[in-house]
Amino acid sequence: MIDDTIAAIATPLGEGALAIIRLSGPDALAIADKCFEPIGAASSKPTDADTHTLLYGNIVAEGRTVDEVLLAVMRAPRTFTREDTVEITCHGGMVASQAVLQTVLAAGARSALPGEFTRRAFLNGRIDLTQAEAVSDVIHARTDLALAAANEQLAGKLSQRINKLRDGLMQTLAHIEAHIDFPDEDIAPDTLAQLTGRLDAALEFIDELLTTANEGRILRRGIRAAIIGRPNAGKSSLLNQLLGHDRAIVTPTAGTTRDTIEETANIRGIPVVFIDTAGLREAADGIEAEGIRRSHESIAHAELILHVLDAGEAFTAEDQKYIEEFSEKKHLLIANKIDQPRMLDVSVDCHETCALDGTGIEPLKDAIRDLVWSGAIRADMLPAMINARHQDALRRARAGLTDSLASLRDEATLELIAMDLRIAANAVGEVVGKTSTEDLLDSIFSQFCIGK
Repeated sequence: MIDDTIAAIATPLGEGALAIIRLSGPDALAIADKCFEPIGAASSKPTDADTHTLLYGNIVAEGRTVDEVLLAVMRAPRTFTREDTVEITCHGGMVASQAVLQTVLAAGARSALPGEFTRRAFLNGRIDLTQAEAVSDVIHARTDLALAAANEQLAGKLSQRINKLRDGLMQTLAHIEAHIDFPDEDIAPDTLAQLTGRLDAALEFIDELLTTANEGRILRRGIRAAIIGRPNAGKSSLLNQLLGHDRAIVTPTAGTTRDTIEETANIRGIPVVFIDTAGLREAADGIEAEGIRRSHESIAHAELILHVLDAGEAFTAEDQKYIEEFSEKKHLLIANKIDQPRMLDVSVDCHETCALDGTGIEPLKDAIRDLVWSGAIRADMLPAMINARHQDALRRARAGLTDSLASLRDEATLELIAMDLRIAANAVGEVVGKTSTEDLLDSIFSQFCIGK
């Protein structure tokens, strides 16, 4: 049981038309009563209002009006946290919203910790752990595809699959433990075949989920793509075309870009952080040297390299040097400025573009997607996009399941089989939060914003 009431600003800080202060807990309505003064005959005190009603009035403190507000009353259990909840919509801006928050805190509420509202929703059984993480994914989604995947998991699509997997493992475990209670009865051959068949199917399903980890990471975090090449190859112009607007300064003068520029673009549903780097060459001065150093630092952290060559210039030993230097990373070679007389002669395939008029940009986007995403992006993949935490738990589940299967086939002691199978079932349970620790919950919800 959670016996205190929390409050926080649930909208982004800064200037805006409106802000929302959220309260949740057993005393939410009573605290609102202390600082809300209804206006009009149709309005009432929060404790007297029906659930899911909107009240008009003022927030007051020490006899003075803090702000004119609308106050929403939502009674448990029909709320996000399954607790009594009040949401106060006040004027936006740093001063007004903070003043309202301080008023409700002075009336008895406690400042919410990061993610504490969602954590209460989980602890009160409103959502499971995968759905709680999906709340954060919805907030941070940077493409429509990432949002669709997050909404699928928020709706419980992944939870349903994980729960079905865990239920199957628990049924098999119960069957084996029943035989432990009756040691004189051996497992019949047909029963043994059924048990191994169930575990084989569970192992296959875990492997299917694990294959989605890379795509899930890409949708949630995106990929970092460094645009490299010699000065004046058209890197900044290419960045502007990929973004669809002018972000980088473009001039005919070589070496215009002295620092790295980062911007995120939606490339076929995948969030890609493009990094425009300083031209790679021997630095002419200290400022350019620092820019080139930063370029190498960005390249080291990039997962994809877009190497831009000038189609109007001959291929050089320096170009070959950079191709070899970054060959271990995923990379695309781009012949830019194809509108000019061609001088470039290179043995490897290049994607041809003209960053001046956009020629070749759409095929280049397809090539980026195909390089970082294995196969087509299908709608049925979205509900099962696991994250790094899920991946770790499922890998441990797979190890326990593999050990129990081997022991079962070798007719090892049933106690050993049951122990490995319980390890696997507990690891699967971690994904949805049926087996969790306080440290795990702290780690997950500390990444949320305050007010969510």
